Amino acid sequence: MPKAQFIHIENVVASVTINQKIDLEKTARATLNVEYDPEQFPGLVYRLEKPKTATLIFSS
Repeated sequence: MPKAQFIHIENVVASVTINQKIDLEKTARATLNVEYDPEQFPGLVYRLEKPKTATLIFSS
């Protein structure tokens, strides 16, 4: 019988459409652990420590 192999997942990508516009400026002001600088990057970056994740949110 072959040895068991372990898989380490490093990155998961998902996309969702909510059919509603998101006000990124307002969301950034009202939410903790958020980075939003539209001159540098068009999306809002929302980070969690546990589980360690980063979610990118775009207004389009």
